[in-house]
Amino acid sequence: MDRYRRRRETLVATVVAAGLCGGVWLIDNSPTPERPPPQPSADGVAEEPRPARLLEKVVPLVASAPTRIRIPVIEVDAPITGLGLDTDGSLEPPPEDDPNLVGWYRDGTAPGVRGTAIFAGHVDRAEGPSVFYGLGALRKGNRVEVARRDGRTAVFTVYAIEVYGRDDFPDQRVYGSTGRPEIRLITCGGGYSHQEGYLGNVVVYGRLAEVREG
Repeated sequence: MDRYRRRRETLVATVVAAGLCGGVWLIDNSPTPERPPPQPSADGVAEEPRPARLLEKVVPLVASAPTRIRIPVIEVDAPITGLGLDTDGSLEPPPEDDPNLVGWYRDGTAPGVRGTAIFAGHVDRAEGPSVFYGLGALRKGNRVEVARRDGRTAVFTVYAIEVYGRDDFPDQRVYGSTGRPEIRLITCGGGYSHQEGYLGNVVVYGRLAEVREG
């Protein structure tokens, strides 16, 4: 069973990566941003990985779909919608008509379960900033709260905030399982071109730190 689960997680990571590593998958025709979104600082780079048993302080949860995500330090309080894959195997982008909506890859890992849960949100649109505009301003130690359908809230601690160019997106690093319950929050970033839009992606890494009832 463990071997099968690891194989499935690797397959899912590879399929999802095919849809994300293009760098402008969230906004194909973004206007020139009047206020460029914040970008990660140099001290946001992840530390060297350590064995899961040394870092796991909370018992992993059983699967339950997420319903809402809160990131207090950047004033995010948003509902969550499930995302699937398009016919070409790429991840569907979150709907563009609601700037305060976060997408979760529903065929992957649920938040709080051992593995990597993937969340995506737009950075901006023609009318202004969207839900993940401030993602690059996060710092290590900030909290991300994910409410789940079972009434529990999985609380994650941010341990890295990194930015990658579209041609250097590290699929396995971002989507692969560390053996712990973790999340990745992904949006556009890494500079902007009038011809090509955003040139990369901002990725926030978090690990499960607490489970609350309600």
